[in-house]
Amino acid sequence: MKPSVTPSLTPSRQIAVRSEWLAQMREDPIEPALPIVDPHHHLWDREGERYLLDDLLQDTSTGHAVRATVFVQCGAMYRASGPEEERSLGETEFINGIAAASASGAYGPVRACTGIVGFVDLTLGDRVTPLLEAHLATARARFRGVRNRTAWHPSPAIRSNLLGPPPGPLEDPRFVEGARRLAGLGLVLDVWAYQTQLPLVAALARAVPELTVVVNHCGGPLGVGPFAGRREEGFAAWRREVLALAALPNTLMKLGGLAMEVGGHDFHLRDLPPTSAELASAWRPVIQTLIEAFGAQRCMFESNFPVDKGMCSYGVLWNAFKRLAAGAGEEERTALFSGTATRIYRLDETPS
Repeated sequence: MKPSVTPSLTPSRQIAVRSEWLAQMREDPIEPALPIVDPHHHLWDREGERYLLDDLLQDTSTGHAVRATVFVQCGAMYRASGPEEERSLGETEFINGIAAASASGAYGPVRACTGIVGFVDLTLGDRVTPLLEAHLATARARFRGVRNRTAWHPSPAIRSNLLGPPPGPLEDPRFVEGARRLAGLGLVLDVWAYQTQLPLVAALARAVPELTVVVNHCGGPLGVGPFAGRREEGFAAWRREVLALAALPNTLMKLGGLAMEVGGHDFHLRDLPPTSAELASAWRPVIQTLIEAFGAQRCMFESNFPVDKGMCSYGVLWNAFKRLAAGAGEEERTALFSGTATRIYRLDETPS
């Protein structure tokens, strides 16, 4: 059916959130007592795009047992002045303040931003160490890793970042050296890369075997631009690369991000938002492949909010994940929904 309202993309290439549209689909939570750690969300205040602690808590209060969250870099609240390479400290300062406020208990039981994945430009190579130490000094109890801007494709139709990265950071020898320094401090590297870049991620993981590499958003399966209308062909190519990646023991996978525009699903174009059953059916081939390849101990479900909020609501999203994990044993389910994230981001070491 033709949609009654045509959704738009925000300046940062996210599907615009339409609260009234999302409100048309409400579901009771499946297994409401199952503990959840959401290991991937953002907070920002941009022109026409605002998602801060109150917004996050409104989403996490939809009946699922969300215990804690991990913030992942998104270019928020950078310092307006000072050396360029130090400006991202503003984001870590801002999020650490949010985490401290949440840890006070004044905003309810959810411990938001218990882990922080910030930004340090790893192409600075051996110069990253003092910058990483500065982020650790700012949020030592919570700073757990770094993510750079790496998702790139030559097609102009494939873009999912506020700022498009240059085409080659993952291939830069200085990036490898920066990643080695990151690992030396016990920090994690989160990587957002499209399926066409997964060989570069694998090469990095092999080059720095002591580094923990957390691949975001299911390894970036694509469904727009040159991949539009070629889902089976694209899936086969994506599957080949994620299986090669899974063979490397220092890699993990975040299960989510499939409601982004670049994935090619069109639920946001319909008159009614999707049900969790519809999402689970659409995403099952990808999620099942990843859990089988990596194992539950190396996988974690993620919300990727507010980015994925343009296509589905928080409560429906987690119901979809629970449907997708319905056949897993208790130990596997614990890993997928909270255990892997808690272990990898060392959340049991942070203030509660």
